Amino acid sequence: MILISGFLRSLKAERLKLLDHHISVTRNKSFTVAMSEALDILEQQQEQRKKDKEEAIETTKEMKKLKRNLKRRKWVDWKTEDEEKGDEKRVPFNPADRVKRKKTAILLSYSGANYFGMQRNPGMATIEEELFKAMHKNKWITDESFEQAQSCMFQRAARTDKGVSAARQVCSMKLPEELDIEALNKDLPEQIRLFGIERVTKGFNAKDQCNARTYTYTMPSIAFADFNEKTEFEKFRLSPERVKKAQEVLQLFEGTKNFHNFTSRKNFLDPSAKRFIMSFTCTEPFLSPQGVEFITVKVKGQSFMLHQIRKMVGLTIAIVRGHTTTTTLEKALGEERLDLPMAPGLGLVLDTVHYERYNERYGQDGIHNPLTWEKQEPEVKQFIETKIFDTIYRTECEQKPLLEWLETLPLHSYDARKEEDNAKTTTTDKSNKNDDDNEE
Repeated sequence: MILISGFLRSLKAERLKLLDHHISVTRNKSFTVAMSEALDILEQQQEQRKKDKEEAIETTKEMKKLKRNLKRRKWVDWKTEDEEKGDEKRVPFNPADRVKRKKTAILLSYSGANYFGMQRNPGMATIEEELFKAMHKNKWITDESFEQAQSCMFQRAARTDKGVSAARQVCSMKLPEELDIEALNKDLPEQIRLFGIERVTKGFNAKDQCNARTYTYTMPSIAFADFNEKTEFEKFRLSPERVKKAQEVLQLFEGTKNFHNFTSRKNFLDPSAKRFIMSFTCTEPFLSPQGVEFITVKVKGQSFMLHQIRKMVGLTIAIVRGHTTTTTLEKALGEERLDLPMAPGLGLVLDTVHYERYNERYGQDGIHNPLTWEKQEPEVKQFIETKIFDTIYRTECEQKPLLEWLETLPLHSYDARKEEDNAKTTTTDKSNKNDDDNEE
């Protein structure tokens, strides 16, 4: 019995030992599996966080790129430029490089025959684009100002249209105090010249402070010949009687009138269609270097709408030539929308922008000079004769664009437009409600 009892106790102990070993193995195995699973989960979380961070970085880059593109000049091929530069970052700004800038008025002259107007325009050759490229090259403006003109408070006195020139255009902007005009002009095309710089008041705005603008329109005097008269372009000479008739028609535009018929973006009820014409005159005929007789009309007004001057000149020519009468002019100043001709842009020149009120208030304060540009006048006159008028004379004598345009005058009805034309105009007026060019 004692032996049996000892055997049973030994067997029980052995079983207990095996059971403990089994439990220990099982526990160890479960811990290993749990640890393995925990590590897998941790690794997945780390991968997810890394992926989320990369996505956040890409999103931030896209947002920065979008904001940058919104500020960029739309006429530059930025895709090509970005591909060339890659992820090249702009050099950090050094405070020591900061240049003190003050509000300045600049006197600009240009022949617009080969340009698509004054203002920058996507994919087009414009006066402002050439000006800003030269200023940027000579460090008159920063990279930011070159891409975004508003950052240097740039403003032009008048926005000239395609083919229109300017004898004395004025622009305002912030510029450094030390400037080399001669060096800048070397980097400008010969059709564009900057003649003067004047420091102005901090709040000066070339457009808002301008209280009047004077334009001239120069053309062959044959424009005022009777359309039934058989004439030769080179030999034609205008009689004093026809000059007087032209002057009488031009004077009918003077005063405050509704010029909605002389632009393409206004209707009769639009208050901004009313403009004040101070004077509208014509010179005596004169001979160009080519021996062709020309004549110049000059108009001064507070402001002009898009195409307004060219349409006023166009209707004047049509009346003087006998295609219509002054009754058409009277109707054009009324509510009805009429079919009127528009003269070519070649002969139109922004002659002068006037700052009488500014000059009276600040021109003699001992700090600022009046914006009369008397010192620069000899250079300006020489540029006008050699670059602006010479281009007009040569183009009219060689290509005869005005003669071609005169042949289209009988095609106009000088009467109320058809209903479908009025509908198109109304649509255009609505779509361009806030797109007033303000200047010819």
